[in-house]
Order: sequence, then structure tokens, then C-alpha cells
Amino acid sequence: MKRRGFSLVEVLVALAVVAIALVALLAAAARMARDADRLRELTLADWVAANVLVETRLREPFPELGEREGRMRMGPREFRWHRVVQNTPEPALRRVDVHVYAADAAESDAPIHSLVGFAGRR
Repeated sequence: MKRRGFSLVEVLVALAVVAIALVALLAAAARMARDADRLRELTLADWVAANVLVETRLREPFPELGEREGRMRMGPREFRWHRVVQNTPEPALRRVDVHVYAADAAESDAPIHSLVGFAGRR
């Protein structure tokens, strides 16, 4: 009588391969979830910077030199922004830098996102 089926060693090797594949899939899924959260944070920070820049242009078409800070909620998150208005070589043009930080970020932390815009006198 001829026996058919797998030996115990073959079954154990197959289970080990499946276990390794599942661990790799779970690690990839966790990495994708972290990346999606980071992209969401970057997108919201970009919107905050764009809003600060637009509000600056609407309130002060030719903004005063200097720095301002503020806070803004975008979606479920709170952000802190820092705006710097500087002169440019062209006297009728000013550079506006907006840096966005997490609300709880330390002063020494790097910004999540930065945006540069220009405002000019007509």
C-alpha cells in the first residue's frame, strides 16, 4: 500500500514559510499606516502655510517687515506657525516665509512644512 500526503517536516517548513510571509505583510501594513499618517500631517501643514500666506496677502498687500506667530487648527490637528517678512533686492517686493510646526513642538524642532511667497506693491 502506497501512502500519500506530506511528512511532518514538509508541513513544518510550509508553516514556517507562511509565518514569515505573514510577519512581513504585517510589518508592511504598519509601515503604510505610519506613512499615511505622515502624509496627512504634511498635507494639513501645507494647507496651514497656504492659509497664512493668503491671509497675509489679503490683510496687508505689502506686509510690514518682521516676524509673527500664531496657531491654527486644521482638521483634527493643531499647528503653530511662524511667519517672517523680509526685504528683497527689488524694493517693491517682499519675501514671506511661513514655517509650520506641530502645536507641541519645541522651539528647536525643525518645521513640518515651509512655504515661501512674495508680496508686492503695485
